[in-house]
Amino acid sequence: MKKLMVLLLVVSLWNCEEQKTPRYLETGTYRAVLDVQDGEELPFIFEVESKDKLKIFNAEEIIEVDEIEYRNDSIFIKAPVFEGYIAATFENKNLKGSFIKESLDRVVPFSAEYDNDNRFETTQEPSQDVTGTWETVFSKDIEGDEYIAKGIFKQEEGKVTGTFRTTTGDYRFLEGVMDGNTMKLSTFDCAHAFLFTAKVSDSTMEGTFYSGNHWKEPFVAKRNADFELPSANDLTFLKDGYDSLDFSFPDEDGNMVSLSDERFNNKVVIVQIMGTWCPNCLDESKYYTKYYQANAERGLEIVALAFEYAKTEDQAFESIKRLRDKLDIAYPILLAQYGTSDKAKAQEKLPMLNHVLSYPTSIFIDKTGKVRKIHTGFNGPATGEKYEEFKTEFKSFVGGLLVEKD
Repeated sequence: MKKLMVLLLVVSLWNCEEQKTPRYLETGTYRAVLDVQDGEELPFIFEVESKDKLKIFNAEEIIEVDEIEYRNDSIFIKAPVFEGYIAATFENKNLKGSFIKESLDRVVPFSAEYDNDNRFETTQEPSQDVTGTWETVFSKDIEGDEYIAKGIFKQEEGKVTGTFRTTTGDYRFLEGVMDGNTMKLSTFDCAHAFLFTAKVSDSTMEGTFYSGNHWKEPFVAKRNADFELPSANDLTFLKDGYDSLDFSFPDEDGNMVSLSDERFNNKVVIVQIMGTWCPNCLDESKYYTKYYQANAERGLEIVALAFEYAKTEDQAFESIKRLRDKLDIAYPILLAQYGTSDKAKAQEKLPMLNHVLSYPTSIFIDKTGKVRKIHTGFNGPATGEKYEEFKTEFKSFVGGLLVEKD
């Protein structure tokens, strides 16, 4: 909190300076770095197309940013949808400042070097190839923190891409290198900043996962081409005695919305448990938006329940509006909770569930109001084949519900 107060004071001083001719970003490529723990750097690449538009690159992912503000010798780069932003000053053609998430009181040192597209520096030729599937355990033997994951990687010479899938979703589009026997992967999607480093042998790896500068945990992995995670359809379920879902939460106009409302009668309903701060939820919302546009007239409804860490109700609804406007979402997004995204608190709002394990989680309800399936997490485009499998299963299952008789 102290860091954030100091930074905001600096920003206010910038605003009070005598007005100067503003500096602008140079067109071209920048190598950006976020300082995490243990002296490690989390790099990513962005390309400036004009003073008002840039693109961030993570493997196949391209994030377009068009909210850029200049004040004297300072620049503010606001992420699409998410609340995080970069505040920096110019140092010739370079930048120096911070990546800031105000609602969480997080400040991460940031810098960017102009005319550099080298994500990771390497000192050695690659001595290992990580291509394949890796059975992974994060925080192994740490009580209450241990969880499993599936690493899926592709290596071409020294370049590595891929992701880790967990039972609650994926760790985004990761891109990096194999430097000797050391794997380095990073991603920055304007909400999360992830860095993975690991020592690799032919069949094992041991490393550390950094999330921004506020979290780190160890992980170990072994090659296992046959490894699979538990089914996402078996992790969350209704408690004994329940076969339906019930809630009442406000929309952005202050109207209380519940499944007993007329608009949901005799409809197939998907209830999306999500947060506007969650990249996996963003991936899912993009997919749901397109599917809803194509199938609403067939008797489909989707309603999202937003669990927001924004500190006030107004800020939470601002985030919801920002997401809705950016994706052109036509289905309602209700504010289920603000001030925390704690999953235990979320489960209190939906006591018929055994738990809320993941953002997002989707609950599929048939035309009679009966819960037919609950899908935990979301395997987005970064998971490749798994994402295609999800879409096929989703279309088949929902399509079957839509043609059922009332």
